[in-house]
Amino acid sequence: GIHQPPMMRRRGEARTGGEGPNFVIPASSASASTLRAVTASVGLLAAAAAAAVSAVPIQAFAPSPRTSISTRVLRHQRRTATMIRPFLSSAAASRRLLSRPSLVSSRSSRSLSMMSTDADTPDYDVIVIGGGHAGCDAATASARTGARTALVTQRIDTVGELSCNPSIGGIGKGHLVKEVDALGGVIGEAADRAGIHFRMLNRRKGPAVRGPRAQMDRDLYKDAMQDLILNGEKTLSTVEASVEDLLLDEGDGIDVLAPLLGADAVEFADKNDAEKKMADMASAAANKDNRKARIRGVVVTLPDGTRKEITSRTVVITTGTFLRGVLMIGKERYSGGRHLRDSEEVEPPSVGLAKTLERFGFPLGRLKTGTPPRLDGTTIDWDACAIQPSEDPAVPFSHLRQFSGEQPPLVDAGTLINCYKSCTNEETHKLVMDYAHLLPEYDGKDGKGNGPRYCPSIYKKVERFPERTGHNSFLEPEGLSTNIVYPNGMSGPYPEDIQLKIMRTMVGLEKVEIIRPGYDVEYDFVNPQCLTHCLETKTIGGLYLAGQICGTTGYEEAAAQGVIAGANAGRAAAAASRGEAAAPFMLGRDEAYIGVLIDDL
Repeated sequence: GIHQPPMMRRRGEARTGGEGPNFVIPASSASASTLRAVTASVGLLAAAAAAAVSAVPIQAFAPSPRTSISTRVLRHQRRTATMIRPFLSSAAASRRLLSRPSLVSSRSSRSLSMMSTDADTPDYDVIVIGGGHAGCDAATASARTGARTALVTQRIDTVGELSCNPSIGGIGKGHLVKEVDALGGVIGEAADRAGIHFRMLNRRKGPAVRGPRAQMDRDLYKDAMQDLILNGEKTLSTVEASVEDLLLDEGDGIDVLAPLLGADAVEFADKNDAEKKMADMASAAANKDNRKARIRGVVVTLPDGTRKEITSRTVVITTGTFLRGVLMIGKERYSGGRHLRDSEEVEPPSVGLAKTLERFGFPLGRLKTGTPPRLDGTTIDWDACAIQPSEDPAVPFSHLRQFSGEQPPLVDAGTLINCYKSCTNEETHKLVMDYAHLLPEYDGKDGKGNGPRYCPSIYKKVERFPERTGHNSFLEPEGLSTNIVYPNGMSGPYPEDIQLKIMRTMVGLEKVEIIRPGYDVEYDFVNPQCLTHCLETKTIGGLYLAGQICGTTGYEEAAAQGVIAGANAGRAAAAASRGEAAAPFMLGRDEAYIGVLIDDL
């Protein structure tokens, strides 16, 4: 008589798909040339490379008569507690696999001990601003070069948060995760630890276009990422503070504190002409005429309100959607970078950084992105939806795990889930268009907003493809210990009552309830043509950018840029601390999808 949520599959039930734990991702995913670039790069993760070679203030929603989000979440949690009891033992076992020391003790001692006490030495070699996916991989890449690195974030407890879709990888994106892992990055390892549903997409097509994808348990993923950040590299510390501005030494053609060399560096001896040209263009000497200032640290506000200067040789900005961010539901607008999960509270935007970049003539624009409503899984008719089982055995993201024949921990534990597929229809599309006048008015593109091409809202899909009678939506549970469901592909910041009407037109969702409405965020980005191939800005020496601030979207693209920006910032700063200059680390278009991504930017 105990209700079993249909998304859960017990150990021993039928397995589907998979080509075994030793299925090798194609050479294009982690090519030999990528691995040569890794091994040729001094200071970047010898272990991972060798393994790869061998195989405005916080605001709440405006008052409304509807039940508050926090009240609905509490009610949902009480219902969920009774429904998941049969699986608590397996979920608890899974969490024990990822157990780690207290976050408070590790972060506080390391943050204090890592700061320099020498008056002539900066507090850190590298400061990374932001604890998202770009920030996490930038900080760890920097620390692996030996640079004393500080990851500065508004809240340490949100480091590694999956802000939108609870999944990693996919077509193209999975290639990037595998390449970041070959470079010793953390996104793939965290995804393996927290994965609860694995599939190889495009399996019917050739190996070069197959894309590994995994559904995450949000809590386990954040735990895994924080474990890798807080208890990983010894030269990496964390600082909980809000970055208000940059510390700069101004002057036309000023010398940088941590310069990069050109193509005459020994690491570029076997590079082709195009890559040597990239290196020369990225060198400190080549950008001297464009330079208006050099970085020397940041100004922060600590949680107690104290303002403090923290000095460094290089800075990496990975602010995501926080740069002058504005959140929107219907015609309602309020300042913020994102909502805290399952809460009315928002994290405040970064305004001072945007103003400084504007003052130095950086080409800024506005982009928008959106997240769909979160659904109560107990109100979904799962039997009416098409099942999407996980593959078991799974293909891990980690090269070390894959080539040793190991499975991700939750695959071994038997706690995989099923996802399900629903679909929009002509009634859905009619509501989407009928209520289009209630959508937000954006700052960009004459009020229409400039959104990501490959992550369109449901309104954009219906508008662009009027001949289509339906669009698939995959219903993705957000974890083992919750019945909150993410309806992939259904973002659209309509007023909440309209969002509910739209969702209830879909198969299996006729009686669905919304736990938290979807919303859009519009934010500043920097035209990446003002960067070098090392992701250093040409205008401010020692300042690097990575992630959505460069105009991209997606966790995987952010991590890919983060590992390149962090590696170069760390190499330059570590060399400067020894009185030397470093060779740039970059990947060419012929070596990696990361190289194609950055060259296109």
